[in-house]
Amino acid sequence: MIFTIFKKELKDTLRDRRTLMMMLVIPILIFPIIMNLFASVSKSFQEEAANKKIKIGIVGTENNFLQLELNAIPKELGEKEIILYKDTLSLISDLKKDSLQLGAYVSSEFNQLMDSMNPAPLTFFFNATDMGMQERAEAYMAVIDAKAKSKRFVKLGIEEARTQPITTEYRNIASDKEMIGKLAGGILPYIFIAFGFIGCMYPAIDLFTGEKERGTIETLLTTPVARWQILFGKMGVVVLSGLTAATCALLGLFFSIEFIDSEGNAEILKIVHSILNPTFIVLLYSLLIPLTVFFAGLMIPIAVNAKSFKEAQSIITPLNIVMVLPAMVGFFPGIELNFVTACIPVVNIVLATKELIAGSLDIGLVALSFSVMMSLAVFSVIFSYKRFDNETNIII
Repeated sequence: MIFTIFKKELKDTLRDRRTLMMMLVIPILIFPIIMNLFASVSKSFQEEAANKKIKIGIVGTENNFLQLELNAIPKELGEKEIILYKDTLSLISDLKKDSLQLGAYVSSEFNQLMDSMNPAPLTFFFNATDMGMQERAEAYMAVIDAKAKSKRFVKLGIEEARTQPITTEYRNIASDKEMIGKLAGGILPYIFIAFGFIGCMYPAIDLFTGEKERGTIETLLTTPVARWQILFGKMGVVVLSGLTAATCALLGLFFSIEFIDSEGNAEILKIVHSILNPTFIVLLYSLLIPLTVFFAGLMIPIAVNAKSFKEAQSIITPLNIVMVLPAMVGFFPGIELNFVTACIPVVNIVLATKELIAGSLDIGLVALSFSVMMSLAVFSVIFSYKRFDNETNIII
């Protein structure tokens, strides 16, 4: 009987275009669109910042050291035009007007300090809102500084290798899989939580509040079916919708990584393919199913109590923020899955998923996280049944 109700409600849900959009279309398309836009815009800004001709203002004498060295730098590091200024006030004023992109102050003692082989001060001015200008200045100075050091070593008769007493090498023993799990693993549970919640929301409202508005729930309640069977049938559709939306979002993310700049992402794709194995998928869904049941158990009592679709939506939508905020813990470095965090709902799923991706999962902590979420899921189902069994909540 539960399965019969499940099939009936699933057919009704699949006829709703709004639910299909939120459950299938948007989750699949959103990540390819976002990543395409981000990649193209980021690349455009980087190319523009690296290649555009910039004006550099220098406060100093004619043919000063910096001016001569900048003119000697090849155009591969970007075209430039040098403009001399008498004071820093006018230089800073032009920087604020965007008449200049970079400014520099060369003190009157600069050449004297260089000749005496002492450190010579050089100050650069830039507007941080003008992307790439600090990087351009650092690239120029890397060339100028290396050239000046080489000349000084020759003048002093010193071998450059002798000035470096220690050669240090740093080796990372963490695998690429562990690095991705620790650094970027927070995005995956965040996707599941956000889209899992959204996927549950519209079917929950439609199957309970929507039926109350349409007046069809009374007909369903007159059938010789136990109230809990009706609830379980409807809740099954809500949970399936949430899992489907989360899965589609994951597929959208995978496709965007797979097809956007696949040559540049070859190494990442190799790691992603190694992560997405049957064991990983089974463990992941074992954590996500009780989480989605918990979401459904939170929404159904609200949908049962609400008098209209609009009222239910206005209450459940802010709840999404409350559920998603703990998922942001996954983006913070240094927070690990331990006995305390394994007992915190939603946070435990986020951290356990990160550990799962990194391949450093503690089965005991995963079992604790699963037990906590299962307990909450059971509690939410019981609470939903109590509200659904209350006749005053069902009939408008």
